[in-house]
Order: sequence, then structure tokens, then C-alpha cells
Amino acid sequence: MSIGIIGAGEIGTAFARALTRKGIAATIANSRGPDTLRDLARELTPHITAGTIEKAVTSDLVLVAVPWSKLPKALAGLPDWAGRIVVDANYPIERPLFQPAELNGRLSTEVFADLVPGARVVKAFNHLPPHLLSGDPRAQGGSRVLFYSGDARSKAEAGTLIAELGFAGIDLGPVSVGGKLVHFPGGPLPALNLVKFG
Repeated sequence: MSIGIIGAGEIGTAFARALTRKGIAATIANSRGPDTLRDLARELTPHITAGTIEKAVTSDLVLVAVPWSKLPKALAGLPDWAGRIVVDANYPIERPLFQPAELNGRLSTEVFADLVPGARVVKAFNHLPPHLLSGDPRAQGGSRVLFYSGDARSKAEAGTLIAELGFAGIDLGPVSVGGKLVHFPGGPLPALNLVKFG
């Protein structure tokens, strides 16, 4: 399964480092172009390569981690996603004031899904702080937990990747359920550093 990353901020970079730790290849991209990611790609070579957004979106699974207000522009003008898995690793927070975005009663993943027509959307990889996502998933004799939600087939593939990275994946069901649990602010699960034993 090929992997793309859109966004090279804290979460996108942490995900890239987690992949590198397990020798999994991916293309990372941002709005400023691959030349601005040269140092990161050099650090994570040979597994992570810098590319364009247009290149990253051709992957089988694409993780998107972009500041909320910049998402529409970052995802504008891209072709139909044609059933590819897109991981929503975003929080609906407006920076620099750190104010919740106005979602008009919708879940942030529902709003995100409108920006990636034709994609199979999974919510994952964003409830842990970046340093824990990029760090060793083994903790105190167990495995650090990552939550995920989505439709059955898409989240199964995301769950497989989570396991390959060494985390203990916990399936929260469809986005209508899991999206509420990991919603920030307001959900009960964001930033919880849980460890699963056995």
C-alpha cells in the first residue's frame, strides 16, 4: 500500500517519523513545494521522500494534517479521490488564537469529507501529542493506544497500518460515533495517553 502525507507540520512530520521507524515508505508534501521539505526528507531517507501534493494524492492511503483554515485551499482543485483512503488527522482549531472553528453542528470529519469527494475517510492519528505518535509505541510493557473510526473496509486497512507501526488500535466504530469521541475540543479522548496490555 502506497502512502502519502499532505501537511508537514507537527502531526504530518510525526506520522512520517513513525513510518520511518518501521521502514515504511511514503511521500510527504506541503503547499510550499518539495524543496522546502528537503531537510526533513534527508533526515528520514530513504523511506520518506518529498513530493508535490499532486503526487501524494495518488497514493492508496493519504493522511491529511493541515491547519484547519488552510484545508480548503490545500485540497482545492485535486481530482476525485476514486475510493482511496484518506485519513483525517485534523483538529477544527483556528490558529493563532486557538479558537474552535464554527462547524454549524457538524462533526469536523463530516466537514473534511466534503473536501475530499470520492474518498473513503478514516479519522485517526491525531488524538496523541506528536511526540508520542513519533516515539516508541511500547510503554510500560504494553502498547500505546491509537483510536480510529470509519467505514468497515477503510478502517480495517488503517487498523492494519496502526498495528504495523506497533500501536494498539482501538476501533471506535463509524465516524458518526468515533468522530464525536475524539473531537477536539469537547470529546473525551483527545490527548489521552493510554496503554493496552496483552
